Amino acid sequence: MSVEFELAPGRMVGGDHPCFVVAEIGQNHQGDINIAKEMIKKCKEAGADAAKFQKSELNRRFNRAALARAYTSPNAWGPTYGEHKQHLEFSHDQYKELQAYAKQQGIYFFASAMDEKAADFLVDELDVPFVKVASADANNLPYLKHTASKGKPMILSSGMQSMGIMERAVSTVTQNMPGEKRLVVMQCTSTYPLPPADVHLRCINLFKEKFPHAVIGYSGHESGIAISLAAVSLGAKVVERHVTLDKSWKGSDHAASLTFEELKDLCDNIRIVEMALGKPIKEPRPSEQGLFKKLGKSVVAACTIPAGTKLTIDHLSVKAAEPFGIPPDQIYELVGQTVTKAIEEDATIPKEALAA
Repeated sequence: MSVEFELAPGRMVGGDHPCFVVAEIGQNHQGDINIAKEMIKKCKEAGADAAKFQKSELNRRFNRAALARAYTSPNAWGPTYGEHKQHLEFSHDQYKELQAYAKQQGIYFFASAMDEKAADFLVDELDVPFVKVASADANNLPYLKHTASKGKPMILSSGMQSMGIMERAVSTVTQNMPGEKRLVVMQCTSTYPLPPADVHLRCINLFKEKFPHAVIGYSGHESGIAISLAAVSLGAKVVERHVTLDKSWKGSDHAASLTFEELKDLCDNIRIVEMALGKPIKEPRPSEQGLFKKLGKSVVAACTIPAGTKLTIDHLSVKAAEPFGIPPDQIYELVGQTVTKAIEEDATIPKEALAA
């Protein structure tokens, strides 16, 4: 049986449990807490399981030179990169307010911990149900050790990383996570927006093989929902997509994000795909029974067969017949049996006309 565990209170992932859908708000809130709240509400209305943000302690995540660098991008919210990032960063109190609002809306709330201090805040103060490791930190071994040691379930993204790095990352997490090893490994390519040729969904199957004790998911940055649905059909049990109120807004993630209408389509269609996947059991379905008797074929008499005849294959043919009779997969079992009453040419071979 495939691995399964409780990712959040009352919500299992893996196994036969429904795909867990993460709507990543990230920093698409433009630094406005009211926009962030509106997006949380819309995530819930669209059918997502969780709303996700990105939490940084900027002086821990970046060095002074990175923060002081001039930032002249069209997406800039300030003249330096530090001021730009600060504009998009909510305070601890604001995070607590957002968490309370998400709880009120009935949706799980969590964030990518972009550095060790952010992980401390999310786990030790907010007690988030689980922590996301962004792709950029998948090779950050000290960070992985620190975050795993807190014992929360972790979602580990794999963008920009090799298979060797991912094997080392998974090993680091599992060796340092106390108790049950609750880990989700996400196939991801860190391109925004992501061209289909760079998605490589077959890595989902590779990850299943390499990490049999982890749940496997997909974090996508492509346009539309088709590729994410394909990921679910390949076995992704967690799907993460960025969301936005307006794809034309300032910010590098908006163009690779789903609108909330698209998010609802994704959530609805994931549930349809899950129903369609069904079970690995091949047998006639109840919905086929009526049509089977209408379209299915039966064994009929190839010629007039007198009573007392011992049947040979030459006496028998297969046609769509009325009434429905013996299915053609049983035709060779009739050879050698004796009919107890005459059967007209082209008539259905009735079971009651065969000697017991």
